[in-house]
Amino acid sequence: MPSTESIAAKITPFIVPGDHDQSRYFEAIKALVAGRDQAEGSERAAWQQAIDGVYALVADEIRNRAGQPLKPVSFGTSGWRGLLGKELFVRSVAVVTAAILSLYKKAEQDGELAGALGVASFAEMRERGCVLGFDNRFGGPMLALAVANVLAANGVRILYAGEATTGALSASVLIRHAAFSINLTPSHNPLEYGGFKYNAADAGPAAPILTEHITRTARDCMGRQSVPLLPPDLDLQKPLDQLPDVSHEDALASWQRLVREGKRRHGLDYDQLVQDFAARDDIFVCLDPVHGASRDMLAALLGNPDAGHLKILRHTADPTFGGIAPEPSSANLRPVMAELQAAGQPLRLGAIIDPDGDRIRFTDGNVEISMNQFGAMAYHYLHEHKGKRGMAAKTVATSNLANALAAGFGEELFEPRVGFKEFKPVIGRALVCFEESDGITVIGHTPEKDAFIGLMLALDMTLTLKKPLGAYLHEIEERYGYYYPAKDSALVSQQGETLLTALNKLARYDVGATLEVGGRAHTVKRVIAIDGRKLILDDDSWIMIRPSGTEPKVRFYVEARNPEGCGQLVETAKSLLAETGLLP
Repeated sequence: MPSTESIAAKITPFIVPGDHDQSRYFEAIKALVAGRDQAEGSERAAWQQAIDGVYALVADEIRNRAGQPLKPVSFGTSGWRGLLGKELFVRSVAVVTAAILSLYKKAEQDGELAGALGVASFAEMRERGCVLGFDNRFGGPMLALAVANVLAANGVRILYAGEATTGALSASVLIRHAAFSINLTPSHNPLEYGGFKYNAADAGPAAPILTEHITRTARDCMGRQSVPLLPPDLDLQKPLDQLPDVSHEDALASWQRLVREGKRRHGLDYDQLVQDFAARDDIFVCLDPVHGASRDMLAALLGNPDAGHLKILRHTADPTFGGIAPEPSSANLRPVMAELQAAGQPLRLGAIIDPDGDRIRFTDGNVEISMNQFGAMAYHYLHEHKGKRGMAAKTVATSNLANALAAGFGEELFEPRVGFKEFKPVIGRALVCFEESDGITVIGHTPEKDAFIGLMLALDMTLTLKKPLGAYLHEIEERYGYYYPAKDSALVSQQGETLLTALNKLARYDVGATLEVGGRAHTVKRVIAIDGRKLILDDDSWIMIRPSGTEPKVRFYVEARNPEGCGQLVETAKSLLAETGLLP
């Protein structure tokens, strides 16, 4: 057994007893997780007990912290994210919920706001209600209770979904005709983060006019004793069974119903697909939810197949995510690939899904397929194999393979700035909407990114075409060209206007400018400046640099037309950042 001293040594540098402000609980938890993961057998229990002890301190901070978050509330491309206990705590979440409710008061005199909300009055909002859920993060039920109590105090109907995926909650909004949803999740961020996603009545990410109002109102009210729509003595942890007008929502059932109802538009026959999967003995599926909210939904989603058809990895409840960053990355996909390579079936499909189930990355055991490729494959499949006609939509940081497909089909392409909410103008027209960060949706489905619809598309492709995803991708690339995307990011100390000023130095690279890549001079033939700066070169390779909307980072994306070009473009991107002074 590990000694008490060895465990204490991991905790002591980070915790000041009785002082939440000075304590760095998640640094202690990470150190303890590292100790746990190196231990074997019964020793792991002692480490886990210490982890649970630190989480008890986090729970106390989440429950009792008051005043201002360390960083002001800010809704980025996909909601508000911050440190659990320091920025997201019971009181701060309650204030943000009150700020959301104030939108519906203001909308009664503001037609533009009412249009973005999809609700005309506060009374209509109360009647239609809110779908409420969370992912597997620590403190999710506690934060959801705070939201529920604010809603109940204002007479808002609550459809409580509990732990659920973002896509399933979005489907619930549409099926239940709810006014909005609140999902307590920071998506794929590390274990120390909490998050708050708000979707209006269209079930998609909230429009900027809404998030800007929420941000302003929450910042103005945070730390005040008196907050509109938040009674001063409200018990924010009153149990659900003591609140009025609460019903329990089966979000997966709503998702299944929505897919069935959308069959005519997207061509996916959900029930037939599940039956075909159960009947076929030539396919094996391995999925990794990384301990996230999809872990208890996946088997039911696929019709509860036998173990010979489906294996689910990392399916236990673990808010530490086993010590990894819970994102659909190449490194995190390796366990799935190993399982598939050991399987005997000729058709193999694997995927990793992030904690709130809005991002997914695929493999057939031999080839990794990110959304850069899969989104284009989905467009090709719906257009050429399902016989659907229409445009494609992809964010500007995404591979140009979809551009080549749309041009080949004679279809329109919509290419907005990063952020799924940017697809709003073409929802209902685009066959697929996808972004490079592994998010996708299809026509006739939710306007929110959804790993489950991506998974069903991949399964349908594999069963219908009777070939692995990698083989299908190869066929498409042979006809429309090969594209090699990559991405990276860099932590920076500058933020806000200072960061934007530094990045503006890249404006000197305009059309006609020369840029050296791998020792060869290239000419910039086109510049897209709708989101950071994207430099398209004379060989159709490109580099894009933009500030992150959710973290203190600068992100850069590249795409080469040959395998060796990716690394060269990444090095060039880093040299450009060095020119701005953001990298040494």
